[in-house]
Amino acid sequence: MDTFTKLTAASAHLDLLFADATARLVGAVRDRHSAIHAPVVVTGDGDARIMVLRAADDDLALLRFHTDLRSPKVATLAADPRLTVLAYDPGARVQLRLNGIAHVETNGVHADAAWAAASTLSRRCYLAQVGPSAPMDAAGSALPPELRDNRLTHAQSEAGRENFAVIMMRAECLDWLQLSHDGGLRARFERSSEGWQGAWVAP
Repeated sequence: MDTFTKLTAASAHLDLLFADATARLVGAVRDRHSAIHAPVVVTGDGDARIMVLRAADDDLALLRFHTDLRSPKVATLAADPRLTVLAYDPGARVQLRLNGIAHVETNGVHADAAWAAASTLSRRCYLAQVGPSAPMDAAGSALPPELRDNRLTHAQSEAGRENFAVIMMRAECLDWLQLSHDGGLRARFERSSEGWQGAWVAP
């Protein structure tokens, strides 16, 4: 049973809620079956999409997502670095909403390490002939015809590196919400120079 399934106002502590949020996010990185493994990510223009959470740390100073460098969201983030991540665990009825600042890294320690760790299958999409959202003459894959039905070798996948990038987000605000028949619990945490500061808010 989830630790916080029966959490009540009398037993709730802000530090426990923050620890719960980070544990869910860090755990979701490793567990592809977790509902939080693929949260909704919203750029400053209000455009939303589901993305796989590739990394998260205990302080929420680093949440990492992978993207195609040709994707429109890369230009959006360059103009407006605000990013929102929305995740929901239906089993525990816990919603996490994080707001922060993000940047795109194409070359560097994080991008290089992420590409090196990516499976050949994961690299496949970065070999598309055009980037995400580009117009196409017909429905279907943007992969080159010779790669659509053939097994991709690791050496072939290296060509996708030039289109690969990582989105790095530093969370500045965390909203933790648990819904229940008695009204639920909600807390909001803000990052400050002294660390994270939490307060109860109405669900």
